[in-house]
Amino acid sequence: MALRGPPEERSPAELLRFGVVNLDKPPGPSSHQVSGWLRDEVADALAERGAEPIDQAAHAGTLDPKVTGCLPVMLGDATRLAQTFLEGDKEYVAVLECHGSVPEDADSIVAEFEGPIYQKPPRKSAVSRRLRTREIYALDVLEAEDRRLLLRIRCESGTYVRKLCHDLGLALGTGAHMGHLRRTATTPFDDTSLHTAQEFYDALAFWLEDDDPEPLFEIVDPAERILEGIPQVVIAESAAEQVATGAPVYAPGVLEADDAERGSLVACTTPDGAAVCLGELVGDPEDDAGTVVDLERVLV
Repeated sequence: MALRGPPEERSPAELLRFGVVNLDKPPGPSSHQVSGWLRDEVADALAERGAEPIDQAAHAGTLDPKVTGCLPVMLGDATRLAQTFLEGDKEYVAVLECHGSVPEDADSIVAEFEGPIYQKPPRKSAVSRRLRTREIYALDVLEAEDRRLLLRIRCESGTYVRKLCHDLGLALGTGAHMGHLRRTATTPFDDTSLHTAQEFYDALAFWLEDDDPEPLFEIVDPAERILEGIPQVVIAESAAEQVATGAPVYAPGVLEADDAERGSLVACTTPDGAAVCLGELVGDPEDDAGTVVDLERVLV
């Protein structure tokens, strides 16, 4: 294993092996299908360039086939960062299809759902169907028309919006179901930097056929972009080389660190900003000795 160079100095091939695309998922295919398509296109492009291909890609939070919007797709080794998306917020715009006339006080009824709510995962869910709490950070009625409400929802990761819509219908006294749903953000990505799959394919073609990597650089972010918002621990290159062989991060190798509570997920980087590992903060970065970060995912 070798340390990566600064994110801004990576070649197109290096970027594709440790990068992320903020994809605008279309309606129809599953999230798994979409990430598989990108993986295959990247593998073929790298092989055509004589570079080591990737054999995996992963998406950040499953969207149902009919749902559109923000679906970050991690390429190659960037898939090791998938767990960080469990830490961030999600934002959606949803159409609430009410089964009767919307009451005049709909705004105030909807607002009562802000805060912690109880949810049980649906029968088709891959997780255990146990009652759990999820936080609704903001819930706003953007528009009201006949029997429809257009909602903006900012919530904790793992919130089932379809179940939330069902419960809103009960509270409104009309009954309701979820209509169209679009994800507008999954921390740290939002819909201001989305790209379609076709734009990504075109960027690959420019690189392969015209030797022009600029469109690719505009669409594919270094995987370090995923770590925005995660507390950072900057370690010396000598410490990073030890991490690459499986050693934890010891205090003498720490150069600086963001404030974080023990037990927090942290990202370790070299001084030039290259990601080294994800880990759990277990010690004080200002100590002279001892373990500071226990490894969870090695990224080099």
